[in-house]
Amino acid sequence: MLSPAEFVGDLFNPALAFLPKALFVALVSSAVCGVVGCHVVLRGMAFIGDAVSHAVFPGLAVAFVVQGNLVLGGAVAGVLTAVAVAVFSQGGRLKEDSVIGVLFVGAFALGIVIISRAPGYSGSLQAFLFGSITGIPDGDLYVVALAAVGLLGAAFLLHKEFVAVALDRESAQGVGLPVFWLDLALCVMVAVAVVISVQTIGNVLVLALLITPAATARLLTDRLGVMMLLAPVIGGFAALTGIYLSWSADLPAGGTVVLVATAVFLVVWTAAPRHGLLARLWLRRDAAR
Repeated sequence: MLSPAEFVGDLFNPALAFLPKALFVALVSSAVCGVVGCHVVLRGMAFIGDAVSHAVFPGLAVAFVVQGNLVLGGAVAGVLTAVAVAVFSQGGRLKEDSVIGVLFVGAFALGIVIISRAPGYSGSLQAFLFGSITGIPDGDLYVVALAAVGLLGAAFLLHKEFVAVALDRESAQGVGLPVFWLDLALCVMVAVAVVISVQTIGNVLVLALLITPAATARLLTDRLGVMMLLAPVIGGFAALTGIYLSWSADLPAGGTVVLVATAVFLVVWTAAPRHGLLARLWLRRDAAR
C-alpha cells in the first residue's frame, strides 16, 4: 500500500504520465457530474441518467473503431438519442420512460455489436464498461476541459429555468417557459457529463458519479446552491481517494471511486445533522417523551 506521499511522487513521475491524466479527468468529471446530478436528483431523473450512459456507448464504439475522439463520438450519440426520445415522446401514446427503455437499450446493444468488430474486442469492451486509468489520450484532456466549461456555463445560465421546471412543471409551462427545450437541454447535459466520465469510471458505473454525490449533498442541506457546491466536493473526494486506493492496491479505478462515493453516502445517511438516521431516531425519542 502506497503512502500518500508516494502517490504524489508517482503523479509527478514522467514514466507514469497516464496517472495525473486519469486523476484530472476524474476530478473534472466529479465537478460536472456533481452540478448536473443535482438537477437529476431534484427532478427524479435517475433512470434517465442510467439510460444516457447506455445511449452514448455506440458513439464511443464508433469513435474507437475509426480511431476518432471518444468524447466527441459519445457526445454525438448521446445528443442524437436524447433528441430522438424527446421527439418520440411527443405523440402521447407512449410515456417517456417506455421510449427511453426502448431507444437507450437498443443504442447500447448497437454499441456492443459495433465494438465487437474491432481488434482486441474483449479488452476494449472491458475498458469501456468498467473504466481504465491508462488509456486517456492527451487530446481528450482538452476536449474534457472545454466540455466541462461549457456544461458548467450552461448550468449557470439555465439554473433558474431548471429549478422552475423541477418545482412545478405546469406552472413553468403556464408562465411561458420552453419546458420541452429545457428537458432536452438537461438530457443533453447529462449525456455530455456521462461521456467525459466514462473513460475513468466506465459505462456501467458512471451513473454513480452522477447521482451519489448529489444524493449525499441532498441529505446535508435544503438549499440548492449549497447542494451544488457540496456535490462536486464530495465527488472530487471520492475521485481522489478512489484513484489513490486503486493505484496503491491495484484495484479497478472505476469501481473503487464508486465504492468510496457509496461509503460517504452511507456515512452521511447515518450521521447527517438533520436528515440522517441518528438524527431522525433522536427526534422520535424526543417526541415520545
